[in-house]
Order: sequence, then structure tokens, then C-alpha cells
Amino acid sequence: MTAVIIGAAETDEVGRLPEHSAFRLHLEGARNALADAGLTKDDVDGVATVGTPGPVQVAHALGITPAWLDGTSVGGASFLFHVRHAMAAIEAGLCHTVLVTHGESGRSRVGAPPRAFGPDSLLGQFELPYGTMGPATTFTVTALRYMKETGLTHEQLASVAVAQRRWSSRNPRAAMRDLVTVDDVLASRLVAYPFHLLECCLVTDGGGALVVTSRERAEALGTRKPPVYVLGAGESAESPIISQMEDFTTSRSFRLSSQAAFAEAKITHGDVDHLMIYDAFAHVPIYGLEDMGFVGRGEAGAFIAEGHTSPGGRLPMNTNGGGLSYTHTGMYGMFAMQESIRQLRGEAAAQVPGVEIGVVLGNGGMFMSAATLALANRLP
Repeated sequence: MTAVIIGAAETDEVGRLPEHSAFRLHLEGARNALADAGLTKDDVDGVATVGTPGPVQVAHALGITPAWLDGTSVGGASFLFHVRHAMAAIEAGLCHTVLVTHGESGRSRVGAPPRAFGPDSLLGQFELPYGTMGPATTFTVTALRYMKETGLTHEQLASVAVAQRRWSSRNPRAAMRDLVTVDDVLASRLVAYPFHLLECCLVTDGGGALVVTSRERAEALGTRKPPVYVLGAGESAESPIISQMEDFTTSRSFRLSSQAAFAEAKITHGDVDHLMIYDAFAHVPIYGLEDMGFVGRGEAGAFIAEGHTSPGGRLPMNTNGGGLSYTHTGMYGMFAMQESIRQLRGEAAAQVPGVEIGVVLGNGGMFMSAATLALANRLP
């Protein structure tokens, strides 16, 4: 059985939405994805989501009686996990059509759970006493070690933000659209060394949803948009706290999840026309390029700085502008998948010509977990 994505849509707006609760964003994304698929809630018998509200509340609000639910919560990559789990559930006959939803009031915090790291948590016991709390300071541990061991320069790190902005400048929905230079990035406010403001992700509100089913059911239903085939998927996890990674300069989860997805899809790196790598901070795409095997150890910084991932480059990456310039609600994985699907359908704002195979790598937490999807607009 081949799983296909037949509906994909984001909320009407992304950015600053103080009149939207997280719950409303879930439901708006779900409504839009169902409309995109040409389906109604009665066509859905599986619901997957993460956070508050969970899948039971989303299903109830939409009037769906689910035969299958998934509330897997492993950070911003959770939605990629949901797609993989939906594939397995559909193949096992547990359900036939799954709605995966995301809604997050990351900036306005309307209906969002409180942010708290108690003294009894792993973070509270083993990292907070040393001054790290949250992504901006925690991610510095990995970035600094990587820079020391590979020779990555501040200019190369800044080039990630420059490349993302080249794409977002072509995207009317992007939060940040003005082109920037390496000097601009390095002149922006220092947040936590080595990260300057433009090397850190945005904090926004928004959401989206996907509709996943089998190829056979998609053909029987008919689809409003070209179906996107899930050729392969992989998932993995390493450590709930960054200090316990086996190596600060590489993500084991990135490596294992991508290896599994490429093997299942039976593709090579040369087959990939388009790439989305979760970019919460500027160094994460650098890790992704190397851990997935697109470039060698210590080569990703120069690869990006030379323009290979920018418009006109040989490996278009993060073409919506990414979490650095498009949007980042806190859990970005849904938006990475949405852009990959748009590219494969030929309807992206910054469309890359001839995209047939796309790969999405999602990061959860601070290198805590990862999932990879290999997607295509045709069967090989």
C-alpha cells in the first residue's frame, strides 16, 4: 500500500493573530485541509495532533467519530511522526483517512499552556543550574562545539539566514521579506553567543493540517489537487536533554530517521529535487545537510554560503523562508511539510521548476527527536 496526502493547507493567516486561540487555529487548519481535499468531516476516521487541545478535543469539535487517534508528542517534528504512524494505521486497516492538525498561538499565547520547567524535571535538575533554559541558550552548546571542531565561521553560520531570506523575499506570506547580507545578520542583536537575532527562529501564531489516506481510496474518492505520495518515512529519538547527546556535533536522530526514509523510498541523494530541513536556529540545517548525507563532515556551512541552497542553486532548501523568515509557531514541522507539498504540486510562492521528489527533515526539541519523509508527485 502507498499512502498519499490528498489535502494540505495552513490557516488563513500566519504571524501575529491575537484574536485566534490555539484551538481555533487547529480547527481553521483542519477546515482548510478538508476543503483542499474536497472532503467533509464524515470522510475522516482518524485524527492525530499534539499539545493542547489534543486529538480527542479536535475530533469532538469537528464532529468526527474516530476509529484511530494519535497524540504522539515529541516536539516540533511530531507531525511528521503522525504521518508515518497514519501510514501504518491505514495499512493495518485500523482507519482509512487521517486528519493531522496543528494550531499554536506561539506569539500571542491565547489558549496556550504555560511554559514551565520544574526543578523536578530533567532540565531543571541537570541543565538549568548551569544557565541554559530554552532553545536560544541550549542550542548554543551544540553550535559552539560544532564550530570549534569543524571550523565553521560566523560568516558561514550567518549565510544560512541570508539564504532563507532570499527565498522568503519571494513569499508574500512570509513574516520577514527584506533581503539581508551576512553583515546585516552579524550586526543584528546578539541573543546568546554565537546566535544573533537573525539566526534565531521567529515566534508566531498559525497552524495547518494534512489529510492522509491510501492510494486506492484516493483514486476512489477522486482528488481536487494532485496527490502527493509518501514514498518513505523514518523516525528516531536520542535524548530528552541536550547535555546527554552522544556527540554535540551531529544528530543521531537525523542520521537514523533519514536513512530509514531513503531506504524505504528507494531513493538516493541525487534523486532529491527539493529539501526542507527544520531551521529553528541557523545551525540546524547545517547538521541536517551533513547528517542526511548531502554533504560531507564540516562542508555544509560553505555549501550554503556558496549559494547551493539558494534560488538557482543545485539543492533548493527551505523555499518558504523557513522558521527563520517565514513563520515559526514553536512546533514548525507542519509548515515544512506544507511547503514540500506545495512544491510537489507546483503551487509554491517561490516555485522550483521540475520538482518531483522532496524530502522533509523535522527536528523535535533540541535534537531530541527527528522524523524524515520522502515525498513525490509520482510513483517511481
